[in-house]
Amino acid sequence: MTEILALIPARGGSKGIPRKNIRSFAGYPLIAWSIAAAKQAASVTRVIVSTDDEEIAAVARKYGAETPFLRPAEFAQDQTTDLPVFEHVLQWLEEKESYQPDIVIQVRPTSPIRPKDCVDHAVKILMEHEDADCVRGVVPAGQNPHKMWRFAGEGQPMKPLLEVDGLPEPYNAPRQILPPVYWQTGHIDAIRVGTIKQKKSLTGDVIYPLVIDPRYTVDIDTLSDWAKYEAVANSGLEIVTPGTAFASKRPIPEKVELIISDFDGVITDNRVWVDEEGTEFVAAYRSDSMRLKELRSHGIEVVILSSEPNRVVEARAKKMGVEAIHGIGVHDKGRVMQEVLEQKNIPATNVIYVGNDLNDLPCFAIAAWSVAVADAYPEVIRAADHVLGRTGGHGALRELIDLILARA
Repeated sequence: MTEILALIPARGGSKGIPRKNIRSFAGYPLIAWSIAAAKQAASVTRVIVSTDDEEIAAVARKYGAETPFLRPAEFAQDQTTDLPVFEHVLQWLEEKESYQPDIVIQVRPTSPIRPKDCVDHAVKILMEHEDADCVRGVVPAGQNPHKMWRFAGEGQPMKPLLEVDGLPEPYNAPRQILPPVYWQTGHIDAIRVGTIKQKKSLTGDVIYPLVIDPRYTVDIDTLSDWAKYEAVANSGLEIVTPGTAFASKRPIPEKVELIISDFDGVITDNRVWVDEEGTEFVAAYRSDSMRLKELRSHGIEVVILSSEPNRVVEARAKKMGVEAIHGIGVHDKGRVMQEVLEQKNIPATNVIYVGNDLNDLPCFAIAAWSVAVADAYPEVIRAADHVLGRTGGHGALRELIDLILARA
């Protein structure tokens, strides 16, 4: 069996973003995202975090990584490179545990958004090429270096950064005829242990690429990066998250008898217009009700469940021809949902719930299949068994109905 160690370096003295490794990123500590990517990989046999910080170590253990030692201070300085950190880990494991992995995977915390097959794919490439010292994740470069210049200072002539054989002025050439270039990312490095021990390098001489979709390009160095990339993590992109790394999503029930839907943010787009007298208006999507009759012909009922007291809920439900349960008494939506199922004598195993916000999460736990609209709150998206492509108030319910009827 090939021993593959995933190693996550995470020192405590980050200067750009203090305590960044345990700062919350899209609902989880930043380091938890890299631990999840390693834990869910079929090829990885062990996951270790190398840190000099007790608090980081505790968080790492909470999310399933080992922290068998604290990194010595001399390997946790601002100018410390990765190589001595990896050498220390390998030496410690060999001396203390007689453990010697064949391959080491580096999954950096600062690149938390990864495709689900990222780690296993890198390992596969490395093992398929005997000449490979390592595999490194790359993305197409956003800027072409053939159009970059060496700068000697103002008032001094510039020189082109790169030259191209047969092309005298690459900086004046169309982008399409320039050699393609790629930017290395922090998503993944798969390294043979021999590369580290014998060649004293984390890459060696023969470096194979794992080409990653540029949508996953993330490298968090500043707080502005943080906010930008949290939006990417919550965009619906297919990624490994700490909340789902160890549990598969539930499938749609074989038999569906009831769909329970939230109102604001699902039937509507979550906005409200208020006139000078305080009367509220909302926007809904007509096509949500187009196939309800067909749905009922298959024995499937729709109920709107909302804590909103406004009678607009009742009016829209009446127009759609579905039941609405709403008002202040629906503050505890989970309890009310249980009561609805008991009254209708419908088992939760035959129920789908669709929602968008935190107060829908108790209903997610009851239903056999939980569904989130595309613009749901991040925690709701992570908890859902299925995320719709459409946003609330813009055909989300219709998309769900189409999906169910396609199986009928």
